[in-house]
Amino acid sequence: MTVVTKKETGRARVNEQISVPQVRLIDMEGNQVGVVSTREALYAAAESDLDLVEISPTANPPVCRIMNYGKYLFELNKKQNLAKKKQKQNQVKELKFRPTTEEGDYQVKLRSLKRFLLNGDKVKITLRFRGREVAHQELGMRIIDKLQTDTADVAVVEQHAKKEGRQIVMVLAPKKK
Repeated sequence: MTVVTKKETGRARVNEQISVPQVRLIDMEGNQVGVVSTREALYAAAESDLDLVEISPTANPPVCRIMNYGKYLFELNKKQNLAKKKQKQNQVKELKFRPTTEEGDYQVKLRSLKRFLLNGDKVKITLRFRGREVAHQELGMRIIDKLQTDTADVAVVEQHAKKEGRQIVMVLAPKKK
């Protein structure tokens, strides 16, 4: 039998915590025994050195199962962790370019951009102008256009390129498969 701590009481009721007169009992193999008194169910659980766990408290009578409560909690926790892992938060990654970004640096950043998109993340592309570079906006737009064509197979433009102060910002999202 398992000792139930205060922390676990928010979960299923176990052994002596079950206060109803009758329960629908399921044995350790998953076979339905039928409706029995709670005392008989507790005795059957104690005989097999397992716990009586209330599975469905809202049913009439409540459904209880003979099982190892520690293992049950472990499996429940494992399922919750798996569900949490599958709920991936999409992030917005940012890549910064300059109008004078050379081809080698451009290719490195392009590989990073594709990797982010393939991982399912959105990418914010910031093209920053310094000093007199603001006068040559066409250089920046050329880089933005080149990025759009180079990532056309893996990305769609979520927010088109727009000028914000001394920079041009564009957001790319991964293509739906």
